[in-house]
Amino acid sequence: MTDKLRPKKSFGQNFLTDRNVLARIVDSVKIDETDRILEIGPGKGALTVLLAQRAARVVAVEVDRDLVGYLRKEFSGIGNVEIVESDVLKTDLAVLLGERWEGRWKVAANLPYNISSQVLFRFLDNHELFSTLTLMLQREVGERIASGPDCKEYGILSVLCALHFDVEKLFIVKPGAFYPVPKVDSIVLKFTTLPAPRYDVGDETLFRRLVKAAFSQRRKTLWNCLKSAGLTQDEQSLLSILNNCGIDPGRRGETLSPAEFAFLSRTMAQ
Repeated sequence: MTDKLRPKKSFGQNFLTDRNVLARIVDSVKIDETDRILEIGPGKGALTVLLAQRAARVVAVEVDRDLVGYLRKEFSGIGNVEIVESDVLKTDLAVLLGERWEGRWKVAANLPYNISSQVLFRFLDNHELFSTLTLMLQREVGERIASGPDCKEYGILSVLCALHFDVEKLFIVKPGAFYPVPKVDSIVLKFTTLPAPRYDVGDETLFRRLVKAAFSQRRKTLWNCLKSAGLTQDEQSLLSILNNCGIDPGRRGETLSPAEFAFLSRTMAQ
C-alpha cells in the first residue's frame, strides 16, 4: 500500500477489511437489482465491489483525492459504479441524487467516527430521499441513537431519528475488523424511513431547537435549560406551556419521550 493510500487520521479513516463483516453488511442492506445505493466514504472499495454486484447503480462519495484516483482506476470497467469526489457535509444530496434518479435510494456506509453525527443530521435533513440507511458507527454513538428515555445514552439524535426512522441494532463489529485497528467497538444500525413523521411536532425547526435546548445541560432541569433558549416570549409563557402539556418543569430532558417532545413542540408552535 503506497503512503498516499494509507488511512489518514485527518479523515478519520479506518478501512473495513473483514470479509465476513462486509458480507453481513451487504446482506443487511437487502439489495435487489433495481436499487440505487449511495455509499459514503468507500475507502479502497471493499464494500463498493459487493454492492455493485447486486445493485443497479452505486454512487460512492469520497473526499480523499488520493483514494478517488485509485477508485476510479479500480472501477473503470464497472459501468454501474460512479465515484464522486466530494465532502458529504458540503454536498447537496438532493441535487446529487436527484440528477441521477428520482426514486428513493438506499445508503450503505462505514461512517468515519469523527463526522458520523454530522452526517446523520444531513440524512435527517434529506430523509425523503432514502428508503433505508445501513450504517456502521462507533458503538457509543449507535447505542445513543437506538436508546430510549431515562438512560444515559438517550439524547438529541435518539429523539430526532425517532421522528423519521425505525432504528434497528443489527450487530457489533470488533476492532480487529479494521485497518488500522480502532480502540473501540463499532455497531451496524439499520434506519428504515417512515412514510410520514412518527409524531406531529408542529414546526420541525422549532422541534429541533427544543430538543437541543433540553439536552444542552443534562444535569439541569428542563425549566433551566429551556428558559434560556429563547423559545417563548417570557418565563411565564414557558411555564404555562409546560403546565398545559402536563410536564413538570423540574424534570430533566432525558426523561421526556419523543412523543412528549412532540406535544411540547406542537403546543409551543401554536
